[in-house]
Amino acid sequence: MEGFGSELQRLIKPNKVFDISIFGFDMSITDSVVMMWIVMAALIIFSLVFTRKLKTIPEGKQNVVEVLVEFVYNFAKDSMGHNGKLFAPYIGTVLMFLVISNMAAVFNVIPSSEDIYHWTGIEFFKDLNFAIRPPTKDVNVTLTLALMSMVAVALAGIKVRKVSGWLKSFIEPVPLMLPFKILDYVIRPVSLCFRMFGNVLGAVIIMELVYFAFPAILPAFLSIYFDLFDGILQAYVFVFLTSIYIGEAIE
Repeated sequence: MEGFGSELQRLIKPNKVFDISIFGFDMSITDSVVMMWIVMAALIIFSLVFTRKLKTIPEGKQNVVEVLVEFVYNFAKDSMGHNGKLFAPYIGTVLMFLVISNMAAVFNVIPSSEDIYHWTGIEFFKDLNFAIRPPTKDVNVTLTLALMSMVAVALAGIKVRKVSGWLKSFIEPVPLMLPFKILDYVIRPVSLCFRMFGNVLGAVIIMELVYFAFPAILPAFLSIYFDLFDGILQAYVFVFLTSIYIGEAIE
């Protein structure tokens, strides 16, 4: 049980994969950063493969791309009206990043560096301290994404309503609303951050408990919910709220 407790601690806090110090500053690479690199690489490869040799009449893999693009544009239009197409690329990028990130540990089939060390005995993997886990279990990742969304909200308001119109929105419908409108830009990213972080980390911990107590059969069924359904749901909720906030800023 002591070993499981240490494993939970490793799940909760970011783990250093590569120790790097520059001019005395700790610039170490954590497992969350490595996972984000992997997710970004997967998205880039997906984009390159599925957007090659596009045709006027879609067929094969182009149909998949067009379905995804149409879904994102319709989603943005429903949330933000006719201005939705301006922000659909951002919404779609964040949605795909979060979906892949949250589903990273599906079925827990990819071995950790510790497992590889035990199987191969290669010293390189001994202290690597890396396992495939959703980067969104790290509060630093979700907070960064939440801050990005609020910057997007502000830029959207400025782009559509100009600077004067965006600033004027802070005192509408009455000047008394100014402190509450400013407070919105503090509360909303915190809410987005911890909603995603709490749900994803909770799912990761529950799945680790299940793998520890019931190592066969049951984890696969529960993974369908916690790694697939819940991961996609949390990604959808995040971009849905972001699009609502953008819609409010540009209306």
